[in-house]
Amino acid sequence: MNKKDMSDTPKEQNSIPTSKVQRSGKFVKTGFKIGGNYIKHYSKKLFNPEMDNSELNEDNAADIYESLSELKGSALKVAQMLSMDKNLLPQAYVDKFSQSQYNAPPLSGPLIVQTFKKNLGKTPEQIYDKFNLKSTNAASIGQVHSAELNGKKLAVKIQYPGVGDSISSDLKLVKPFAFRLLGMSEKELDVYMREVEERLLEETDYELEIRRSVEFSNACANLNNIVFPTYYPELSSKRIITMSWLEGQHLKEFLATNPSQELRNTIGQALWDFYNFQQHELRAVHADPHPGNFMITPDGKLGVIDFGCIKEMPEDFYSPFFSLTSTNLLDNKEETIKAFRLLEMIHPNDTPAQVEFYYGQYKQMIRLFAMPYIDSTFDFSESKFFDELYSFGEKISKMPEFKQARGVKHFIYVNRTNFGLYNILHELKATVKTDTYKPHVTTQFTVDSLQ
Repeated sequence: MNKKDMSDTPKEQNSIPTSKVQRSGKFVKTGFKIGGNYIKHYSKKLFNPEMDNSELNEDNAADIYESLSELKGSALKVAQMLSMDKNLLPQAYVDKFSQSQYNAPPLSGPLIVQTFKKNLGKTPEQIYDKFNLKSTNAASIGQVHSAELNGKKLAVKIQYPGVGDSISSDLKLVKPFAFRLLGMSEKELDVYMREVEERLLEETDYELEIRRSVEFSNACANLNNIVFPTYYPELSSKRIITMSWLEGQHLKEFLATNPSQELRNTIGQALWDFYNFQQHELRAVHADPHPGNFMITPDGKLGVIDFGCIKEMPEDFYSPFFSLTSTNLLDNKEETIKAFRLLEMIHPNDTPAQVEFYYGQYKQMIRLFAMPYIDSTFDFSESKFFDELYSFGEKISKMPEFKQARGVKHFIYVNRTNFGLYNILHELKATVKTDTYKPHVTTQFTVDSLQ
């Protein structure tokens, strides 16, 4: 499933802090390190006032990532998510945290055997004909091992010990770091963390993931140039998933082979159709679009290997949001403001001046976001589109008017999903047909719909 060069694999980890005391101690120790980095930075700045924050950011990013890598779980997952929100963090953090998209320190053999005994009552050798104790890929929630049974090559995903039980306490511990890094208001950060906690609780339930994987792979089976593993519920549990092995390369490896533009477009189109079919026909979407969840197979197809994070979109979010992005609704100021109110982008107690301000800013934001939908095809290699998108995001992140919480909680994962999709298509430099699966929209919102 995950064919990769093992030369850069991090050193194996023999234990994971699982108790609240152990995990909080790790965060406290990291906090002291960061404090030391600030003292070192400002001492240097006394002698060199022109010095910028780049070295400080690199030191802090390295220390935080090292700590989160050892803790794994929800804390590392938040780092992974933040690395995809490129306009939220300094580049040093984006570069460091993005490592969790592909690899983190893997668990040692004894810990893996212990996990099998606890969850399936047997050792790996008692379940499979062959089982490789050396992982092929280690990320934030679990790691993957190759196995064989009855002549079939399998991929076995094993969740790290303690991850599912430590989500709530971990997010409380990571909150001060997120507060400093993101610059959000406390209310906005609370909304962010609650939505993240809800999704992570689902993501650590492997029995739920198996059911969703089967359901979504069946629903998407007719899409062109996409393949999915076969899942084996009888060889799986709440903390272990067994599936068939997909041969292929991750995006970075694939791009290193200098693929033709035609192949880039084929993979890009498959990715676009995969996401837009789910959003507009299933009203639920694979909400973890980082490159580590996809493979490009030897016959030039897109392999989807992880359905752990699914975001469902209720009608009262779906209709106003996609109507704004996919129709000329933005030309109708009155209906646009109604949609913004439905989505809590404009609040009931906003003054007329605030309504006008947020209307203008959000209108500009949505026009940028919706650019791929304007024509029937879009060239994602165009850096101008992404430059405008990121510079606008950076601009509003510094505005005091956006320090308070705005927008319903569904934006967190839906925005992350779509911007993640855009970023992968940009890395592919793909040109895709964007009119293959169209949103179901309306151009008028009634007074009743606002109540």
